[in-house]
Amino acid sequence: MESARRRRGDEVLSREGHLMTGKALGGVRRAQMITTYGIGSLVAIGSQSFMVAGIDHWPDATEGEDVFIHEPRLEQDLRVSGFRLPPTSESDRRGDVPVVRFPVWHSCPESGVLTEFWRWGNPTGAPTCKEHDDRELVPSRFVMACARGHIDEFPYYRWVHAGTPPAGRCGQMRIVASGRSAALRDIELSCACGKKMTLDGALGGSALRGITSCTGRMPWLGEDVHEDGCDEQPRAMQRGASGVWFSDVASAIDIPPWSQGVQKLIARHWQALGKSRHLRDLVEDMGLAAKTGYSVDDLVRAVEQRRRTEAGLDQGSAFDRKVEEYEALTRTTREDSRNKSFVCVPGPDGSLAPELAVDKVMRVERLREVRVLQSFTRISAPSPVDRAKRGAPLYNEESRPDWLPAIEVIGEGAFLTIDQKRLVKWEEREEVRDRAAIIDAAYRDLFEPTTVEPDREITPRFLLLHTLAHSIINEWSLDCGYPAAALRERLYVSDTMAGMLLYTATSDSAGSLGGIVAQTKPDRLFSSLRSALDRVAWCSADPLCIEATASGVDSLNLAACHACVLLPETSCEEYNTLLDRGLLIGTPDTPDLGFFKIG
Repeated sequence: MESARRRRGDEVLSREGHLMTGKALGGVRRAQMITTYGIGSLVAIGSQSFMVAGIDHWPDATEGEDVFIHEPRLEQDLRVSGFRLPPTSESDRRGDVPVVRFPVWHSCPESGVLTEFWRWGNPTGAPTCKEHDDRELVPSRFVMACARGHIDEFPYYRWVHAGTPPAGRCGQMRIVASGRSAALRDIELSCACGKKMTLDGALGGSALRGITSCTGRMPWLGEDVHEDGCDEQPRAMQRGASGVWFSDVASAIDIPPWSQGVQKLIARHWQALGKSRHLRDLVEDMGLAAKTGYSVDDLVRAVEQRRRTEAGLDQGSAFDRKVEEYEALTRTTREDSRNKSFVCVPGPDGSLAPELAVDKVMRVERLREVRVLQSFTRISAPSPVDRAKRGAPLYNEESRPDWLPAIEVIGEGAFLTIDQKRLVKWEEREEVRDRAAIIDAAYRDLFEPTTVEPDREITPRFLLLHTLAHSIINEWSLDCGYPAAALRERLYVSDTMAGMLLYTATSDSAGSLGGIVAQTKPDRLFSSLRSALDRVAWCSADPLCIEATASGVDSLNLAACHACVLLPETSCEEYNTLLDRGLLIGTPDTPDLGFFKIG
């Protein structure tokens, strides 16, 4: 089995995220296996390129490994029995994450010869050209992908021959860059038959129309795995482009009762406890109460509660889970022996700065978030419009695992709510509703070509809370020692909710250094909020930014750009859309439009 895999050019992503072919080639962090280098993504290691394989090819967990993560609400929603951490090198008992070499086409930097890597006579190591002193070959700079997640080699032969399949004297391909510039027009392809063509225009959205159709290939699931009948128009992309892979991550904050130690205990023994018909007897036989300090009754109640949740009797939609989190974040949960991973205590009184309209401040001194990779997309980020259609699978359906890859974040944060009375009064203003309606109409236009109903209305309240969260993250990244990419937002917005959780987004010890909690001290919090509003009142791209009538992907932003409120995409729940600082601080034409008064 191993030798067959090696002949196909498969490599392995080993312990501590090192790519291995008998030796370490490079590394990625465990968290990146969920957010950046997940299943189906391309990983560049030195001059080589690989694609992470599906989870049905991942090694099984061995007995005694602490790699399982449980979050009952997410398990119910995603219909799995649990989650697993990506492998690390803590022991030699577990294998490595397999990857496949992709793209397959490589070129020699000396001669320009372009062909599949195995034709160079070195299928198991780094491909080299023996005719030119073992010069290391260069993986194809271009790939072909479609909106349904399929990906394949760039159709070099068809591009040179304008869509006609190679025949007759067609044979060896060459790719040569003139060096005059980095433009695609200075990269020339040539075929042994004499045909030549530059790559000028190859990356256009419809450049491959009439050249080729989508092959439906899914190389991360297997060499010959493909989906028949894909009618999406493929497009060429550079293999390092961000659009080649977007993670589709589901997440949940661990809140009481799930954050309590008793739930952590039964999670470790759930396979036995979850199915037992004689629960009390089993708990007593296992001796769990004597070992942990919990009573038998505590353990039985916890098991019964989780059973109800998994049966769908206690939980509803993802929105319902956010309501539960909102309620937990607005009440005090102090640290004790029962609450192991959620500590939330009151912060300073918002009445100390009435002009900021902050109603409640909570110091989230400890939290745990579970993030699960449920699928991925290509070309554009996941959207509620067509998530079910575009989400690419993480495994072959016939060998479907009962788990998904996940990480857990242990960190800290700050929870803020806005004064509801002032918010409702502001929302009732006609000019506020009219401005928000521009983005809401653009959002509804996304659903127009489909039969899917819009999943929500984009309200002034949502745009305000979302833009304010971005502004605060940008400000705190300058003050608290965390880069913006290490911070994350979680929004709670409805007719009865108006809050935001700003928290650390790292999975290592940097997530609990206290930098965010320190920002909730009275002498820091309100001054940092004022500074954030002052900073966002001016953008280096003004007046173009503040006067924009549409911006961002699918025109889902108004006054928002990289110079003012956009964040690293891993920090934003909405992929940097649904933002408008005009509703925050007003516009030149309507200075009173903003919720906050500046100056």
